[in-house]
Amino acid sequence: MNTKLIMTVSALLMYLSGIVLTFAPDMVLGYFNLDFNPITQFLIQILGALYFGFGMLNWMSKGRAIGGIYNRPVCIANLSHFLIAGLALLKGLTSNPELPKAIWVIVAIYTTFGIAFGVILFRDPIPDKPNY
Repeated sequence: MNTKLIMTVSALLMYLSGIVLTFAPDMVLGYFNLDFNPITQFLIQILGALYFGFGMLNWMSKGRAIGGIYNRPVCIANLSHFLIAGLALLKGLTSNPELPKAIWVIVAIYTTFGIAFGVILFRDPIPDKPNY
């Protein structure tokens, strides 16, 4: 499994999410028909900072060996984030299927990354070049 590609794509996805949530919380709240008040705006911006920081972690770790015992904390953090959030989103969709189509896309992305980081966690990293 190409961990560099997975780490890069997840980092870029989180960077983009972080920037949007930090600098355009009013647009996000409006799209999802959520109540716009200073508290929700503040929480959305904090969530954006979290995503941006997580994206930074993935970007800085993308060139390192990951999997098995290598960079295990980074892998566990990503697996936890994508798996827990993906399951929560999936539960929300099953109980409320009339949610916007964007939520379905987010669930697909989260599920894909959750599975990928689960596979990465339990496999040894594949070396880029043979050692001979």
